[in-house]
Amino acid sequence: MGNGKRTAIGIALAIAVLALAACESADKAPAAAALTAAQTAIDAVKTDAMKYVPDQIKSAEDALATAKSNFEKKDYKAALAGAQDVAAKAKELGAAAATKKAELTKSWEEVSNGVPKMAEAIKSRVDILSQSKKLPAGLDKAKVDDAKAGLESVNQSWTQASDAYKSGDVSSAVVKAKAAKDKAVEIMTALNMTVPQAAAK
Repeated sequence: MGNGKRTAIGIALAIAVLALAACESADKAPAAAALTAAQTAIDAVKTDAMKYVPDQIKSAEDALATAKSNFEKKDYKAALAGAQDVAAKAKELGAAAATKKAELTKSWEEVSNGVPKMAEAIKSRVDILSQSKKLPAGLDKAKVDDAKAGLESVNQSWTQASDAYKSGDVSSAVVKAKAAKDKAVEIMTALNMTVPQAAAK
């Protein structure tokens, strides 16, 4: 093989390497930009997603970690595709969190209208029964005392529910409010009171 051929092969290799490097660098900037956009998109929805759809946030964060790993390995095309997928997932997460929040807010409104009224009715009934010399059939002092203790539990759960709602934790607020409602229904049933139709659901 002559020097000319060796030189030609060397030049061809050098051109191939440069072309590969140029191709890599051409893919690098879009991949980096897409990763930044994906991270921003995840950060924007993460707080609500953690509250309302916590099971879905992990897959998006795992996908972002994979895309970053591909970028570090200089597989910019895979990183770009992964980052774009993460941005789409983030959008879906935001929509899912908003839907769940709306559902929970509706549940809160339904429960929050009923529990305070039920607690008030129970208190009124317990006060009357406590002052009564003769209790109605089916009731005794033990049941009235249980109702008093239960009412304290209802009020405590309701306070916690209200505090959770005020702090923006609608999910916890609904859970605690439903616990208060269920306890109130239990007490009203034990005292032979009429349970509101909405609360009986």
